[in-house]
Amino acid sequence: MNKMPFLLILLLAYSQPLSAQTIEQPSGQHFTTTFAIIADEATYQQAKAELEAYKASVEAKGLGAYLIHHDWKNPEQVRDVLLRLYQQKPKLEGTLLVGDIPVPMIRDAQHLTSTFKMDQRMDWKRSSVPSDRFYDDFDLRFQYLKQDSLQKAYYYYSLDPASPQYIQMDIYSARIKPPKTSPSDFYEGIRRYLKKAVAQAKQQQALRQLAVYTGHGYHSESLNAWAGEQVALREQLPVLFRPGGQAKFLRFSMDLRMKDRILSEIQRPDLDIAIFHDHGSEDSQLINGYPEVSAPQPAIDNIRRYLRAKIQAVAEDKGDTAATKKRYHESLGVPYSWMDDALLNPVKAADSILNTYTEILIPDLQQLKPNARLVIMDACTNGAFLLDDYIGAHYVFGNGNSIAVLANSVAVLQDQWPDKLLGLLDHGVRLGNWFKETAYLETHLLGDPTFAFSSQHSDDLNQVIAYGDQKPASWQKLLAAENPDVQSLALIHLFRLQGERSSALLRKTYFQSANATLRLEALKLLSQLANADYLEVLRAAANDPYELTRRLAIGLIGEAGNDELIPVLVSSLINDRQSERVLYRANTAASFMSPEKMSEEIKRQIAAAAYLVDGPALEKQLLLSQKNTAAKLKNDYQTLLDSSIAIKSRMFSVRSLRAYRYHQAVPQAVAFVEDGSQVPANRIAALEALSWYKLSYQKPLIQALCTRLLENGPEALKEQARRTAAILGLPEPAGKK
Repeated sequence: MNKMPFLLILLLAYSQPLSAQTIEQPSGQHFTTTFAIIADEATYQQAKAELEAYKASVEAKGLGAYLIHHDWKNPEQVRDVLLRLYQQKPKLEGTLLVGDIPVPMIRDAQHLTSTFKMDQRMDWKRSSVPSDRFYDDFDLRFQYLKQDSLQKAYYYYSLDPASPQYIQMDIYSARIKPPKTSPSDFYEGIRRYLKKAVAQAKQQQALRQLAVYTGHGYHSESLNAWAGEQVALREQLPVLFRPGGQAKFLRFSMDLRMKDRILSEIQRPDLDIAIFHDHGSEDSQLINGYPEVSAPQPAIDNIRRYLRAKIQAVAEDKGDTAATKKRYHESLGVPYSWMDDALLNPVKAADSILNTYTEILIPDLQQLKPNARLVIMDACTNGAFLLDDYIGAHYVFGNGNSIAVLANSVAVLQDQWPDKLLGLLDHGVRLGNWFKETAYLETHLLGDPTFAFSSQHSDDLNQVIAYGDQKPASWQKLLAAENPDVQSLALIHLFRLQGERSSALLRKTYFQSANATLRLEALKLLSQLANADYLEVLRAAANDPYELTRRLAIGLIGEAGNDELIPVLVSSLINDRQSERVLYRANTAASFMSPEKMSEEIKRQIAAAAYLVDGPALEKQLLLSQKNTAAKLKNDYQTLLDSSIAIKSRMFSVRSLRAYRYHQAVPQAVAFVEDGSQVPANRIAALEALSWYKLSYQKPLIQALCTRLLENGPEALKEQARRTAAILGLPEPAGKK
């Protein structure tokens, strides 16, 4: 990434106030990189001794530490200080935000999240993304919008259309923000945590113990997805699979009361990393559902539990329970006797007990001492640090030995790569440096980012990460490393340095590597080039041995929409049905392709697959799906300009283009944008929806639209045209700013 020029600044004197900010310098000149501890003034006054001790602890690790405190008035003040320190020598590598540090609430940047697509017309607190990329990615540019009228710590910003439209963090960041049930508890939580961080830094903790939990309803409950992760982690962290190491893989279906086993696991004093794959919210993790059964009576019991839960909810809302029973009796054909006991106290109590085993809640964690040094949570909003209380905080800021939590501030995509580069942690890479390579807009590290597991390897990857881009030979050397995640890290940085020139290397890596995660990294980097090498690798990746690679490759096929990829997609629909999550992605992608050409290819491949026992039934099923897709395209998108259809209905179709890549609808959406008879706000919404088609074969059509609008379009559309063009990576016409 090209770094924007910054003003040179004078070195700060020890404890010299700068713009009323007190900055305590590192204690010495021998450091090769530095680290900034940022606290609000009240927190500093409440935890001065602990902050000073933490500063000394960080410096004992070889990082020069600044300690900065101030009564921060807005996020820009914090960013400006970090930016200035970043321009000094030695190089700033990260920051820790302690206490009440302003929360940037980012808008017009949902394309930088894993999946968040909330309509920005909704409440700003819900439709903005709380993100510390404001503090750690200095190339991103923002336009200030306003401070929240009620939550004074929230500051709203729009991502500038002239900004880079991708994340490439310059430094890493983390927060210490315990639950704020009261001011005294808040500051005590900070003091307690800082003492713990100092104590943990004195220990030599090797990475030897891992526990992974996959919850109810996650990854389509695919066993192939569950097993695939185990194969990949064996490559990334081989030390776990040797004597002295251990990797436990737990799944909701193992026991109805898996909650007890999970809570026991996270209290193990020797547990290094705990990974949760589950659904969740700000205050819960969904662990289990009703018992998985096949016998008639247990199945009836599950249905009765379902019905009772519905009736009990209606009763709590003081609704009509008799009408509810009648509705289920008529719609599901169930007898009234299955519902008659729903409101009996003993039955309600039994249901309540069972329900407690389906979730981990904040009160559960308050009774525990979580000890996993790193907890990775890939559920929605577990890391909503903007709130006074959130479940992620209770893992790291409680009484156990947990040091850090990786969690998300908004809703996230299931089909992420949560274990990406995890093998770096066995090489002594600091948590912050690992996090720096993997974060989305919504991803946050809570706790000490300077923590690192002890390493038996001789390479100092922290120094390479800090200065390797100035010495490309360092990355070339690491391509021969034994660990595939170290090789992946080298590929990432060589790609940043070489761009298109790295294409042949990435293609070669994919086809020659026996390592699943390295092949996946090559695919993901090539997807940013979208060239001939990418399409060749993409076709192969749809049949990769690693389930996650197949899953993500099929998703990328749907994003592209190219007719030439249809044979690969149809093959997946026919031959990879045992991989539930891949099949889910394949069915979704199939709805984005040409229905006519998909139907032809379905018939051709099934006719050629004489081994298929269920060929005729499968063909009928797949063709029906394509028939429905064709009908949807005709009904919803070929009528976008038909004024006889309610605009509300047409706008629903337009906004659906944000979430679903209906490539064949792009010409109609383009025409809608250029139709001067449409309301400007609706034209802007359609133009914004088209910004999600970065990998689409229709991108040139959108490029031409943006060019026309920027040259001759109405002023009301030009800002969104600039934004769409920038997101798609399209150059703006010269002189049109």
